[in-house]
Amino acid sequence: MKEIYGHPDSLYKVQTKYCGGCGHGVIHRIIAGIIDEMGLREKAIITNPVGCSIWADLYFDFDSVQPAHGRTPAAATGVKRVLPDHLVICYQGDGDMAAIGTAEMIHAANRGEKFTTIFVNNAIYGMTGGQMAPTTLIGQKASTAPDGRDPGKAGMGYPMRVSELLATLDGVRYVARGAVNNAANVRKTGKYIKTALEAQMSGQGFTMVEVLAACPTNWSMDPLPAVEWLETSMIPVFPLGEIKNTLTSNGGAK
Repeated sequence: MKEIYGHPDSLYKVQTKYCGGCGHGVIHRIIAGIIDEMGLREKAIITNPVGCSIWADLYFDFDSVQPAHGRTPAAATGVKRVLPDHLVICYQGDGDMAAIGTAEMIHAANRGEKFTTIFVNNAIYGMTGGQMAPTTLIGQKASTAPDGRDPGKAGMGYPMRVSELLATLDGVRYVARGAVNNAANVRKTGKYIKTALEAQMSGQGFTMVEVLAACPTNWSMDPLPAVEWLETSMIPVFPLGEIKNTLTSNGGAK
């Protein structure tokens, strides 16, 4: 009997450290399955920084580099330039990528560095205590915004749409936004990630897939209401789909 679904070789068989309802585990499963499908486990390298992303190397059964907080794009740049035939993934959360690492992310993208970023957006700081992140929604409560994010208050501002921001840069070849709130969106997100990884291996420029994920613990919700909140509140602010696609089948400029 042919097995059509099973545990990916690129994932260790270990118990998760992630909170109940967290989206990271689903995203790991998607990435690992695609790497197995592409036959790139021996050439895959993930760079995962401080934040909930720090646990990624406990689950992925391939090489990893753990950079300082926010410096993941710089590390991924170095790894990819030294090993251009390898698959290099920059795995970042919204606090890491869109706050302390903003300059690293923007300039790596603008240079057209040939690695792929998986940007996990749960609109909150997860590991450090639920502080307001650059992607926190207006009105959303956080430990540093107990009454909800208010753009009229000094220092709060508006939710940052990272994918739309990066899509304006010439070095960026592919940007998409998916979600892991239901089976249909999980499948679509997998297609976006596979497109981005294939583009990287064909030598095209910077590629990124943003993935909306729930953080029930820091949203102070049970898992099911958290998934529902992602759909009703997050997706209208961060619409799903391909945001920029200038890829070509032969790796050349479109």
